[in-house]
Amino acid sequence: MSAAPEDHRVVVRLDALLEARGMTLTELADRVGVTVVNLSILKNGRARAVRFSTLTALCDALDCQPGDLLGVDRAGGDTAP
Repeated sequence: MSAAPEDHRVVVRLDALLEARGMTLTELADRVGVTVVNLSILKNGRARAVRFSTLTALCDALDCQPGDLLGVDRAGGDTAP
C-alpha cells in the first residue's frame, strides 16, 4: 500500500530562497528552463517528484544546496531552515 501524496512531510523552502535572493518565480523559471506553473506546484508542496537535473538547475540558479531547498518536517508543522 502506498502513501497518499499529501502524506509526505517534505517541505520546500523555495519562497524563502527567492526572497533572500530578490528573485521572482518567473525569473527563476527563465533561468532554470522550467515553467512557472511547474515551479509553483513545487513551491506549494504539491509536486510528486523532482528530477535531479531540475534540482541541480534550481541549486545552481539559487546558489544553494539541496538541503537549503528541501527539508523534512519532523514535528508535523513547518520547519525553519
